[in-house]
Amino acid sequence: MEKKDFTFEEIFKQNEKRIHYHIHKLHIRDPYNEFYVEGLYAMWLAYKKYQPDKGPLATYFNFAIRNRLIDTIRSKSRDQKINEAYAQKESIDKQDGNYSTISHAPILSAKGIEIDDTEVWDEVKKILTPNQWKWVDYYIIQGLSQKEIADREGVSIDAVKSWAREARKKLQASDVLTSFDK
Repeated sequence: MEKKDFTFEEIFKQNEKRIHYHIHKLHIRDPYNEFYVEGLYAMWLAYKKYQPDKGPLATYFNFAIRNRLIDTIRSKSRDQKINEAYAQKESIDKQDGNYSTISHAPILSAKGIEIDDTEVWDEVKKILTPNQWKWVDYYIIQGLSQKEIADREGVSIDAVKSWAREARKKLQASDVLTSFDK
């Protein structure tokens, strides 16, 4: 079968089921026909590049369609991984710092608390573990970032975040800060 004997439309009508076959065989869900269009494009490219002395056109169609679909799957998978990594980074950035994951508002604020007011800080220190107190001291009082705290203490950023999370829980549950507002 030479390509000069038939138009692409005729070839397409005879071989359209090949695209559906490969979509089904590769277990592709294609609700928006994106993969079907890719298969059609692969068939058209194969039709244009076909050389009769290299083998049957049907074999070349199968090869071209299948490989094009696999390349599309890989491309979509790569894009999805990039998007997930970006979303995870954004999530971490939102959680980094002195913010609640529920309200996205600061939980602890140094406003109204004098740094020199040792009575408040002594009460806070009594409630917290040594590591939680390090987070309060470094982050709230001294204004260091969580990365700087992790570097200074020789621990991971996740460890510092854990100290912060637990310190926030304890401080919210206690009435230490509210008793000084009165």
